[in-house]
Amino acid sequence: MGDPLPEPRVNRSPPPARPEGPFAAFSRFLGYFRWAFMPLGLLALIAVGVHAAADTLDDRLLALVDLADAAFDRVVGRYDLTAPLVDLLSLERRTLLARLLALTWELMADGVLALPALGYREEEALQVVPGRTLRAEPRGSWRAVVARCVRRPTTMRWIRPLATALVAVAGACAVARLVQGTVYLSWRELLGDSGADGVARGLALAALVGLLWRLGWRAVLRNLQHADAASETHARGFTRAFAYGLPGSALVAPLALAAALDASPLLSFVR
Repeated sequence: MGDPLPEPRVNRSPPPARPEGPFAAFSRFLGYFRWAFMPLGLLALIAVGVHAAADTLDDRLLALVDLADAAFDRVVGRYDLTAPLVDLLSLERRTLLARLLALTWELMADGVLALPALGYREEEALQVVPGRTLRAEPRGSWRAVVARCVRRPTTMRWIRPLATALVAVAGACAVARLVQGTVYLSWRELLGDSGADGVARGLALAALVGLLWRLGWRAVLRNLQHADAASETHARGFTRAFAYGLPGSALVAPLALAAALDASPLLSFVR
């Protein structure tokens, strides 16, 4: 038998690196600071959404203050000694009180929903197996966290992420409305009313979709992770699962409802 044929030589050198343009290098440079601007972006989106929701509650809070003032006037007006207190709260004071209540509510809701966003971190777990490397699902991934929410539901695990989702949509709508109004007023003389309106709507939709795509779902995931970690530590048992975090959840639930009903005009960008 003759000698075996020699194996073909295979060039195993890595392919030559493609030259990077200035935009790729700039993008990679900004990626080094992703750990900083992503949490700040999530916090800003939630804070804008909370403000937009709280802004729609001023009139309702004023109505509640008027009802309380009317009840107070009926009580103190029965006696001559306390009758002068009827004029204690004028319309200006009632309006100021309603605004202070709305501001206090907004700041407390920011503490419940927005502050956890500062703990946002991107993680990618790797499981090393002899001969190969497999990707292991991180504990804070969507699938893992939602599975625990279904198996062991708590008040925090359900209300906080849902409220964050509604508030994030309201925040994105607020930014999109700002883009639409600015573009329309700036380009109306150049493009005319119809042209400026079309361009403004298109850019507003792009801003809305971009914010929800890049920041919105991450804000929901971060609050879901925060609620999941707190529930795992402090909400063992049915009673604690219901009661733990209930005050904060009750605080943000009306704001989330206002964000969904009054502060999220999604159809206004397409009609």
